[in-house]
Amino acid sequence: MNKKEYIEKLEKALSGLPRSDVEERLAFYEEMIDDRIEEGMSEEEAVAGAGDIDSIVSQTIADVPLTRIIKENTSGDRRLKWWEIALLILGFPLWFPLLIAAGAVLLSIYIVIWALIISLWAIEVSLWACALGGLVIAVIYFASGKTFAGIALLGAALLCAGLSIFMFFACIGASKGILRLTKKAASKFKALFIRKGKSK
Repeated sequence: MNKKEYIEKLEKALSGLPRSDVEERLAFYEEMIDDRIEEGMSEEEAVAGAGDIDSIVSQTIADVPLTRIIKENTSGDRRLKWWEIALLILGFPLWFPLLIAAGAVLLSIYIVIWALIISLWAIEVSLWACALGGLVIAVIYFASGKTFAGIALLGAALLCAGLSIFMFFACIGASKGILRLTKKAASKFKALFIRKGKSK
């Protein structure tokens, strides 16, 4: 694919986003390709190294605020007909509570997921506290001549320390996974407001 085809495909894929953001991305990738060609790459190599168009679109959607996307795609190019307005008004007692309920359910699920992540981190902190407390008490038991109790506490403290190491990586992985999921969900939600093929 040459530069012209790449830029045209990128522009088409970005349609529906605010024009200023589209032009900014197009200028950035045109300049990137030109720089690579000046460095000695062929046009096809420079285009191949510019990145996947779908990834660029996803990143752009993630970067553009939802309010700007809605404003771009709801500009007054189409007015509601009288019967559409009447249906919206008459159906309000039905669709508005359903919309609120759906939003509340989604928010509740999101809060529950983060509550689970916070619980995992609380377990992690508890394991470290048990490990440190066990070590301190084991030293006290050794000092007072209670060797067997000290050995048992030392073993429990080392077990808690080992578990806390594994738990730390599990907490990090779960937190990163939820953040990625949140970012993808936000991008999908924003994409609902983008009308493809809309250009100014």
